[in-house]
Amino acid sequence: MKWVQYDKSNLRGDLFGGITAGIVALPLALAFGVQSGMGAVAGLYGAIGLGIFAAIFGGTRTQISGPTGPMTVVSSLVILTAIESAGSLEKGLGLVITIFFLAGLLLVVFGLFKIGSYIQYIPYPVVSGFMTGIGVIIIVFQIFPMMGQQSPSTITGVFLGIPTAFANLNLDALILTCATVAIIYTFPKITKLVPSPLAALLAVTGISTWVNLDVPLIGHIPGGLPEIHFDKWTLSGIEPGLLIKLALTLALLGAIDSLLTSMIADNVTKTKHDSNRELIGQGIGNMFAAAIGGLPGAGATMRTLVNINSGGRTRLSGVVHGLVLLLVLMGLGVYASQIPLAVLAGILITVGIGIIDYKGIRHIKHIPVSDAVVMSIVLALTVFVDLIQAVAAGMILASILFMKQMSDVVSRELRISSLGSYKKELPWEDEEIPSSIMDKIYVKHLDGPLFFGFAPAFQKVASDLQGVRVVIFRMKKVPYIDQTGLYALEEVIGELEKRGIAVLMSGLQGQPLRMLRRINLIPGMIPEQYHFKTFARCMAWLETELLDRETEDMHHFFDDLQEAKRKHGLLPKYRL
Repeated sequence: MKWVQYDKSNLRGDLFGGITAGIVALPLALAFGVQSGMGAVAGLYGAIGLGIFAAIFGGTRTQISGPTGPMTVVSSLVILTAIESAGSLEKGLGLVITIFFLAGLLLVVFGLFKIGSYIQYIPYPVVSGFMTGIGVIIIVFQIFPMMGQQSPSTITGVFLGIPTAFANLNLDALILTCATVAIIYTFPKITKLVPSPLAALLAVTGISTWVNLDVPLIGHIPGGLPEIHFDKWTLSGIEPGLLIKLALTLALLGAIDSLLTSMIADNVTKTKHDSNRELIGQGIGNMFAAAIGGLPGAGATMRTLVNINSGGRTRLSGVVHGLVLLLVLMGLGVYASQIPLAVLAGILITVGIGIIDYKGIRHIKHIPVSDAVVMSIVLALTVFVDLIQAVAAGMILASILFMKQMSDVVSRELRISSLGSYKKELPWEDEEIPSSIMDKIYVKHLDGPLFFGFAPAFQKVASDLQGVRVVIFRMKKVPYIDQTGLYALEEVIGELEKRGIAVLMSGLQGQPLRMLRRINLIPGMIPEQYHFKTFARCMAWLETELLDRETEDMHHFFDDLQEAKRKHGLLPKYRL
């Protein structure tokens, strides 16, 4: 593992970023701990252990790791299984710790075998349906706590028990939950100096304690340093197949969750993470968290972005985040015990709302029918069946449907290129570029369908291009584009525009053109006048534009873009 000398110029930003991320993580760690069934302290233990060790050994310098919504959902299933097997959580704690530790070990194995490189090939509809399903699960499981009652352990149980929940409604708890949600969404309009979840936690808990409301509380939280539970590990009381399934589910989910967050961090910081090292770091962190009785977790998107926006730039920020939570555990546990469970339910409701992929839902009528079907099936399976089965079914279905689509689109074998080098591409037979503008433009040839297996390579276009003013995407050999390809194209265009490079297109076929218009890529990001039926027309127009307006540089291009954005609005960023 490669270590470099620390740049002291990052110290102030890392300290501030880590402290801020730790403050944001505190209410979430408590809420996830309670949601899991292990108690609030388990969430803190997980955030501390994972936060520190994943930061040290991971492959993303600004990543903040800890319990997350998706991981907590699976952890709840593990804990429920252990309770059913042993009769109580106390008796089944050893089994829980063993499964959590094994999940971390599997993550290390994934990293060593370089499996992290393949996560990026998961189709967008699968990720979208999966994340939306996780968000729905989190929200549904807060129905009973927000009414002041203990939640059933299954989604079906929650729905069947709703009439009973209303019959036994604790109005004070419902008011506290609603107040918490309201503060979280409105407080940022007043100030962003204090994280809104923390402001809601302190304000609503303070009012509840002052008024002495009769609502369920977190209860006792152990203080001091956590203990190492080597003596409690066990493999007894559970079938080997179920043990492996639960650990594998946690490991796969942790890998997907972490690497998606790593990609978001890369996009913000303009850096490049090491996927396989990140899996190793997450595995080590999860093993340590399990050893001290903490929840497993992964890279946390919101906390990572808070860290980056607060100045965090190196691994030290993640370590500081973990140390802040450790200090809170050692000094403020007695106060945390007075937090109402209804407040944590309000926090988790906002977490669930934030996880739902609204962009995918909004475009469901406009994307290819096959992508909409995959997204819907994965969503339903995630909520009502099983997370790993949902992802597996989505991957298999997406692959089968794609093969069917390709056989319908073309009768000949399609050559799906790997794009190769972006620096030197041989021109097509009909490609004549005037010498007067040759050094100012770059032509990107796309040969074959732009789909989920092709998108990762395509996204390298923006980072590899240097020294050009206009990029032309030749699309006449692209017969089909799916949802993942659409969002990959959106991301590349947005990145090129940020670097002052104008984007033009030529030769769009029927299906790709319809898809680009349906989700407003044309004219929202590519104005109509930048889309040409033939490459020759594009060259004629471009030669006039570049030569006649040479003194204006590229400003006229981007005036057109700004006008298009004003009229049609840009799409939200692709959330990985």
